Amino acid sequence: MEYLEKIREAQRARGPATILAIGTATPSNCIYQADFADYFFQVTKSDHMTQLKTKLKRICDNSMIRKRYIHLTEEFLQEHPNILTYKESSLDARQDMLVEEVPKLGEKAASKAIKEWGRPKSEITHLIFCSTSGVDMPGADYQLVKLLGLKPSTKRFMLYNLGCYGGGTVLRLAKDLAENNSGARVLVVCTEITAVAFRGPSETHLDSLVGQAIFGDGASAVIVGSNPDTCIERPLFYLVLACETILPNSEGAIEGHLREVGLTFHLNENVPLLIGENIAKNIEEAFRPLGITDWNSLFWITHPGGPAILRQIEVTLGLNPDKLRATKHVLSEYGNMSSASVIFVLDEMRKRSAEEGKATTGGGLKWGVLHGFGPGLTMETIVLHSATMDIDN
Repeated sequence: MEYLEKIREAQRARGPATILAIGTATPSNCIYQADFADYFFQVTKSDHMTQLKTKLKRICDNSMIRKRYIHLTEEFLQEHPNILTYKESSLDARQDMLVEEVPKLGEKAASKAIKEWGRPKSEITHLIFCSTSGVDMPGADYQLVKLLGLKPSTKRFMLYNLGCYGGGTVLRLAKDLAENNSGARVLVVCTEITAVAFRGPSETHLDSLVGQAIFGDGASAVIVGSNPDTCIERPLFYLVLACETILPNSEGAIEGHLREVGLTFHLNENVPLLIGENIAKNIEEAFRPLGITDWNSLFWITHPGGPAILRQIEVTLGLNPDKLRATKHVLSEYGNMSSASVIFVLDEMRKRSAEEGKATTGGGLKWGVLHGFGPGLTMETIVLHSATMDIDN
């Protein structure tokens, strides 16, 4: 059996999985949060529901969001009025648009990542695509191969309906692929278009208002590989350790159900508390092998799930006010883009590090943590190590 071990060993990469490039994209249609309540109740012809409108304004005011990008336009909504009502059958209209637009938006982010990467796209060996909308066969992964002109032999993984923790899941999967396949270059793409869940207000389904107020559309992409060729490739972040867990006593905390009316969103008000109760144990277990116990010595890439969640994390872990600065910026400028969000935060972290002349892509710090959390209640945790910043680039 020794010869089998040699074959297996030759298949493995020798270094840690490394993020080598990042790309992001949004639709062109921008909505400012200060205007959203008026827009939402006007376009859904619900101005008579004054109490709900007041509630939505309050949610928007407290959301920490300045603006969001959404693919839906008033023209599209006028052409498909069933989408505007709370419980009209509208899945076909949503699907027809999403099946086409989800891979297109993903292509924009992926093309930016490939350009930054600097190597021919023919050298991409694996593709991971994640989305909460546009379920179809063949899926968005297949469509993206066609749009980008990747090799037909590209090994594909299509992940649908993970929700907000998906950005952590795709990086965990990319780490395994990069480290266990010598020469692998993994293109990871997350695309989220909230048209699958847009609908008018309801007197009984109040948590749907929260979804309308915080979610935005966007796509993000990274290229992951081991043993980078530093003559061409530029290491940004090393993926050191990855783990996933279902939080105890959290069943039903966040749910989404795909129905004829589209995707219905259900949120328990205890979600921030559940995350706060479990995040300390989670991070302690992740960093115990490294002997790190000072959470302010880390840089933070946290999913921008909402203000209450971020406050709970800060209070529970005793974080300095600037620790979640990159996350808060993404929340302010884009809203919660579900799985795509944490890669936007990674991008913001490395860009801000360069602008401020920091020594590493992690704002001058070596070690960092990436957190994603979503339906389940599922939490993804990735231990990161930043690369040395090349200021000339």
